[in-house]
Amino acid sequence: MAATHPPHVVALLYEAYLRLQNVVLEAARAYDPNIRPAHSAVFFHMEHDGIRLSRLAEKAQMTPQAMGALVDDLERLGYLRRVPDPDDRRAKLIVITEQGDEALKVGYATIDDVERRVAALLGEDGLAELNATLGRIISAF
Repeated sequence: MAATHPPHVVALLYEAYLRLQNVVLEAARAYDPNIRPAHSAVFFHMEHDGIRLSRLAEKAQMTPQAMGALVDDLERLGYLRRVPDPDDRRAKLIVITEQGDEALKVGYATIDDVERRVAALLGEDGLAELNATLGRIISAF
């Protein structure tokens, strides 16, 4: 009989990510049923003063074409808009609209709730240790 192995850490991290992401997506869909999981790549990588499409795609590790489709979708929904880049009028910056800012507030509140739930599960010291461990993993790879 073959020995069973515990799940690999990559599988566990991925499963944890999917479950936590689902909590955030449920809140996003309650706010607006048109929000899709792929939109999180845009919201997560936006910059406060706006960002060019090429930089947004690079940060999300996506092609500019795929990111452009997501930005088009979120612009159509009223969460983003394109404005001239003050440093290069030929280029465009993608910026968050007021509606997008409100959606981000809902997202941040949900993320804060997830952190509270994780802290309740692990304790404050456990949450701090988890954050430190994940930070080390991120830095190492």
